[in-house]
Amino acid sequence: MTKEAIAKAPERRVRRTPINGRRNVLTVAGKDPAYEYRFVNDTGDRVQAFVEDGWEVVQGKDVRIGDKRIGAPKSEGSIAEASVGLGDKAILMKIPKEWYAEDQAAKQDHVNRTEDAMREKALDGTYGELKLTRS
Repeated sequence: MTKEAIAKAPERRVRRTPINGRRNVLTVAGKDPAYEYRFVNDTGDRVQAFVEDGWEVVQGKDVRIGDKRIGAPKSEGSIAEASVGLGDKAILMKIPKEWYAEDQAAKQDHVNRTEDAMREKALDGTYGELKLTRS
């Protein structure tokens, strides 16, 4: 580009977004704020295991998955799902936030107990210095 062309270019040019071939297929619009959401790969009995743990399958009519370029109308009664490549799909599921928080606390408790057990075994001095970083 020549100096003249640069001088004539508008100062406040609209910022463009390059087309890079990627789409945001796993965004979800229309989520209920009282629920925590996640995609579950539809392989084996994984979705059923989540249902048994209190998660609900989200209906396609309740949310919009993907960005505006991907969104396609869903038939009434269809589930909310997204293609995750290689012919696989993921099902959108939700659980009440208070149940999700309880589950996360239980998982963290398990991690804490495991770390405590490792720390107790390491305190004999043969493994160097051990510091607690948990808050």
